[in-house]
Amino acid sequence: MPTAMSDSSAPVTSAPVSAPVTLNPLRWPDPLRWLVLGARDMMAAPGVALFYGTWFWGMALLLGWVFQARPEYTMSFASGCLLVGPFLAMGLYDTSRRREQGLAPDLGESLTCWDRHLGSMGMLVLVLVVLELLWGRASLVVFAVFFNTGMPSTTGVVQAVFNPGNWQFVAVYLLVGSVFAALVFSSMVVSIPMILDRDTDALTAGIASMRVVVENPGVMLLWGLLITALVALSLFAWGAGLLVVGPVLGHASWHAYRAAVAAPTAPLAPAQAPQSAG
Repeated sequence: MPTAMSDSSAPVTSAPVSAPVTLNPLRWPDPLRWLVLGARDMMAAPGVALFYGTWFWGMALLLGWVFQARPEYTMSFASGCLLVGPFLAMGLYDTSRRREQGLAPDLGESLTCWDRHLGSMGMLVLVLVVLELLWGRASLVVFAVFFNTGMPSTTGVVQAVFNPGNWQFVAVYLLVGSVFAALVFSSMVVSIPMILDRDTDALTAGIASMRVVVENPGVMLLWGLLITALVALSLFAWGAGLLVVGPVLGHASWHAYRAAVAAPTAPLAPAQAPQSAG
C-alpha cells in the first residue's frame, strides 16, 4: 500500500530577501575625486550637461527674482530648489550610470529614467515636501519675530543682514536654515541615486542615506561645504556659473553614491534538504 511522502523530503525554499545595504568607509580626498569624475562625465556628454545646466540656471534666476520681489519667501524658495535640484539631477545620474556600463549618453533616456521608479520617488517626494513646508514656515516665523512691524523690503533685508545690531536675527535665521538643510541633505545625499540604481523603496534609501552621513560625518560635512561653496560662487554673474557647476555636482553626486554604498552581492541559491531514500 503506497504511503504519502513526508513533507521533510520536499525541497526547502526561502522567500527572496533583498540584500542588506552595506556602506563603504569614506576618506577625506574622496569629495575632490567625485568632482573630478563629475567633470569628466560632463565633458563626455556636453549636450546633456547643457540641457540640465540651463534648468539649474533658470532656478537661480527665479530665486533672484523672489529675493527682490518677496524677500521673506527667499528661504522657502531656496528650500524648494534643494528639493527640486536632486530630482532634476536624476537625469545626470542616469548619464553617469550609462557611461559606467559603456553605453552612449542619451538625453531622451535621462528624461524618462524616473518613470520606472514612480512609487519610491513619490514617497520620497512626500517626505521632502513636508520638510520644505516646515522649513518655509519656520523662516516666516523668524521674520515675524524679528520684524514685528511688517515684512521688510529687499533693501531692508540686506541692511538687516549686514547690520551688526541684528546679529541675533542673522544667527537664528542661519541656524534654522542650517538645520533643515542638513535634514534634506542627509536624506537625499545617496537616496535618489540608490533608487535609480537598485529600484529600492524610499524608506530603505532614506535610511541608507542618513547612515552614510552618520558614519562619515567629517567627509559628508566637507562634501556639503563644497557643494554650498560651489553653488554660492556660481550665483555671481546672474547665476550663469550653474551652467557648469550644476551638471558637475549632479554627476559627482552619482560617484559619491558609488563610493559610499557597496555594490549588492548576488544572493546565494537557497539550500535544499537531502532527499530521503525511497
